[in-house]
Amino acid sequence: MTVESTTTQGFARFRRLRSSEGLRRLVRETRLTPEEFVYPLFVVHGQDVREEIPSMPGQYHLSLDLLAAEAEDLRSLGVRAVLLFGLPAEKDDEGSEAYAGDGIVQQAVRALKSADPDLTVITDVCLCEYTSHGHCGVISAGGAGADSEVDNDASLELLARTAVSHARAGADLVAPSDMMDGRVAAIRAALDVANLGSTPIMAYSAKYASAFYGPFREAAESAPQFGDRRGYQMDPPNAREALREIEADIDEGADIVMVKPALPYLDVIAQARASFDLPLAAYNVSGEYAMIHAAARNGWLDGPRAVLETLTSIKRAGADIVITYHAKEAARLLA
Repeated sequence: MTVESTTTQGFARFRRLRSSEGLRRLVRETRLTPEEFVYPLFVVHGQDVREEIPSMPGQYHLSLDLLAAEAEDLRSLGVRAVLLFGLPAEKDDEGSEAYAGDGIVQQAVRALKSADPDLTVITDVCLCEYTSHGHCGVISAGGAGADSEVDNDASLELLARTAVSHARAGADLVAPSDMMDGRVAAIRAALDVANLGSTPIMAYSAKYASAFYGPFREAAESAPQFGDRRGYQMDPPNAREALREIEADIDEGADIVMVKPALPYLDVIAQARASFDLPLAAYNVSGEYAMIHAAARNGWLDGPRAVLETLTSIKRAGADIVITYHAKEAARLLA
């Protein structure tokens, strides 16, 4: 057989295996299932609250009394995990509702586990939604305005208290997103002391100081009141540093590691997958979600196809778990 005929046969084989949906499905290399999705929820105080978030069409602020119905909807779609974010009744300098026994997230965990004990409930562990200044840790003593800095070490105790309070409420996993140095070790130690050592930690290990968080900060009311988070979140040009951050979190006791955001950092996801054996999560963040919905609403692209293509790219890069606001929509498309 000549080289030319061999090449021709190869091209023909490509076409033959793409000729029908059944064949395409049969040889598909990367598969999406709703069981791999984690659906973020924004929980608020009050009754019968279901307010759409303007920059995130289809996403809502939900009050506790509506969580049972939300859990049932997720069960019907096959989405079996949620990530909780809470909006407190009041904010203060230390974010005290984050670790209060009757805080909004702690109440939400109990409500969801009561409604659906088999639902995997993950809680975001951070202070930014709860602090009056909007930063992910407490501010150094004497700090004022733009010259203030986050006190890394002083923040660790409060983050650990938050994680323990979530685990006591019944959270299946705790997920520190603050990017304080040493917080995984502090949380692991605190969980052990509280006899909650069986609680896994899903660490936001490579969390970049990204422009794609804007809609989330509206949804969570967590924008910094001064400065920014570039002093403790990762610099976007750095990939090798991400691997060092992930390795450090694994050494400190993380059970699952994460890259956030997903789409601008598919290369980092792929490098993490090649370097580490732990389960790997990727966060398809609010800005990524909002862009697709804005373009689809303007008729600039096919929204459903773009959603599935986006999620497939994250899985193809190596993520085992995809945290995504598209979870319900994608589950319906995959049904």
